[in-house]
Amino acid sequence: MRNSARDRLAVVGLVAAVAVVVAGVAISAPVGRVDHTTAQPFEVSDTSPEQVPARLAPVGSFADVSDAFTPKPLVVDGMLIVPQEHGVLGVDPETGETKWVYEREDVRLCSVSTSFSAVQAVFRGPAGCGEVTSLSAQTGQYKATRSAHNADEVAPVISNDQVGTVSPRWVELWRSDLVRTMAYGTDEAPQEPDMQPHPNCEITAALARQSNVAVSERCPEDPQTSHVRVMKAVPEDARKPELTVEIDLKGQGHVVAISATHTAVYLNEPAPRLYSFDEDGELVADREVEPAPNGGEVDGLPVRYQYIADLPHHMSWFDGARLYLFEPSELQVTAVFEDAIGTGAAFGDKLLYPTREGIAVADWSTGEVERTIPVDRGAVSGPVSLAVVGSIVVEQRPGELVALAAA
Repeated sequence: MRNSARDRLAVVGLVAAVAVVVAGVAISAPVGRVDHTTAQPFEVSDTSPEQVPARLAPVGSFADVSDAFTPKPLVVDGMLIVPQEHGVLGVDPETGETKWVYEREDVRLCSVSTSFSAVQAVFRGPAGCGEVTSLSAQTGQYKATRSAHNADEVAPVISNDQVGTVSPRWVELWRSDLVRTMAYGTDEAPQEPDMQPHPNCEITAALARQSNVAVSERCPEDPQTSHVRVMKAVPEDARKPELTVEIDLKGQGHVVAISATHTAVYLNEPAPRLYSFDEDGELVADREVEPAPNGGEVDGLPVRYQYIADLPHHMSWFDGARLYLFEPSELQVTAVFEDAIGTGAAFGDKLLYPTREGIAVADWSTGEVERTIPVDRGAVSGPVSLAVVGSIVVEQRPGELVALAAA
């Protein structure tokens, strides 16, 4: 499944994609099927500019050649991770230099995540998107691999402290060594019966944070009800979910944010609302909102492919027409930016978020937009998402990643 909104960064004129000079070694496993070049670790500066530049100008871009969905530019430990058709690149966002490469000639990349200071590249093999390789984000060196049955199309489980995939019938999480910690849904090849509590349902979305996983789904016996299940991220038996909360909502909806104790749900029908439920399943927030275009589907993709991003003091969700900020504990909505065309990022103590005119600079504590930095994207109208690394702002646009620096 190709997502035109997934953008990758390739710095034009700075490096050639086929000739990369790095400090490292080439590894092939098996011979002739893997191109693997590693790099040396480096110190990451913990300082960043406090003032948002008055102007920004592009310093380079990489074309999108991947099937993998990413809700925002992938930046981890000072490295920009660039998905490719058959693998991933580690790029220095300051210089545009490709530091390391991992590509498999025989299979295509179908998902990619970043967690545990690593990159988890999910490839489509004979048993679906179940071949996973974990690489150090800085060096590209091997950390772990796994191979198991999975769906032919998967989305990443969006989380800062968990990693895994979600498909219409299955969601699973892995540890840093890629050992599975939990699985939920319909097991197509069960080793033991009655391990899953709600088989044959369609999973609409899944999010994870700390010890909790929130899943929304529809079941054939009552397709007009949205079921929200909260469960432990690490149950005693990875094959048997331990549910802690179950909520039934009449209408079509899905989970859009999760904290350590609360879950936020967007309900599209019968009337658009945002709800927040606590760890006991009690409703603590109920807000009438504008309808999300296509029920929250962005760029024609199912709502499993969500545009979600964490900020220093908020979680955020882009519904296809506007950007919501949630406070991080009870997930109350604190601000709505109606002109956003994607998710934003923190620059110092300000929020940067993309608009059709450029990049808005906002105070996330008040929701006030202070100014807009003009950015010429040509005919691009969205979705666009941002990441910040050092002094570089990275835009994820349809078909490319673009690096912007102070002009």
